Amino acid sequence: MNEFITGMAGVVAAATPVAVAVIGETFSERSGVINLSANGLIVLTAMVGFATAYTTGVVWLGLLAGFLTGAAAGLLISFSSISLKQSQVAVGFILSMLFRDLAYFLGTPFMVVPGPTVQSLPIPVLKDIPVIGQLFFQQNILVYFCYILITFSYYWIFHTRQGLILRGVGEQPTSAYSRGIDVNRQRYIYTALGAGLIGLAGPMYSLCVKAGWNGTMTGLDGIGWIVLSITIFGGWNPLRGTFGSVLFVFLQWLGLVLQSRWASVPSQVLQVAPFPLMILTLLFVNVGDTEWVTKMLAMLPRSVRGAVYRLIRFLRKPPPASLGVPFERE
Repeated sequence: MNEFITGMAGVVAAATPVAVAVIGETFSERSGVINLSANGLIVLTAMVGFATAYTTGVVWLGLLAGFLTGAAAGLLISFSSISLKQSQVAVGFILSMLFRDLAYFLGTPFMVVPGPTVQSLPIPVLKDIPVIGQLFFQQNILVYFCYILITFSYYWIFHTRQGLILRGVGEQPTSAYSRGIDVNRQRYIYTALGAGLIGLAGPMYSLCVKAGWNGTMTGLDGIGWIVLSITIFGGWNPLRGTFGSVLFVFLQWLGLVLQSRWASVPSQVLQVAPFPLMILTLLFVNVGDTEWVTKMLAMLPRSVRGAVYRLIRFLRKPPPASLGVPFERE
């Protein structure tokens, strides 16, 4: 039991940068801008954050450098897609490859060198609560920051006037503009903020979860694409996005556990299994109302079929209506 709780505490810690990046992408896409550079941006800021912390010896400067690098990337994406009206998909994809390769090139001097890391910071009293204390309150300050970010972002998006404006510029930008909202300004702000949070996820890895910078062996290439998938899986909702982040990391941890028990299965299979499982789940949710899926579900017992339909309806959420569509003033 103690081993399981320890493992789940590790899942909470490892899910933190994924959840932060998902919330960042949620802010950006809620405003109507797709940031496809997330994968390369996480790799780049992991290197920048570690290099900054290693050079200065100050961990929080590494985290700040990651956030500012991400925010700068967000402004570049905004300028290209909003002001220059270029394809958000094309710009994001190109920047993702550029950021990744730039990280591997510039990060060579910092490969396999010891650097500062974020230390755990158990919260007095709360850390002594059975099970819950070990899971949630014997973590580091970045995990506690994530708790606050999840709560704040959910409240901001769904329970404030500014959140209503954010949803408005992503759903009905023309209507928002007619009510005096500067749509493109809002998109600039939220794209920069969202990219900044994605950028913060990078040094969260290199200074905490996967401490250090090991170039192509760092293991971060691909996380950004999962972040994009979880954003959709979570229905552009910070709470559901967090659940998707924890689920993904839990599947990774489960693969490590099963690897020791299923020695006959190649280790690579279990290591990469969470990636296709998340993609297949997302695909299943989005094709749940097609004829062939309906026929397959019809063969299930009624109670099971009803549960599956309810799960699909719960998971399937339409994207913001103007996602990826440039706003033109009339």
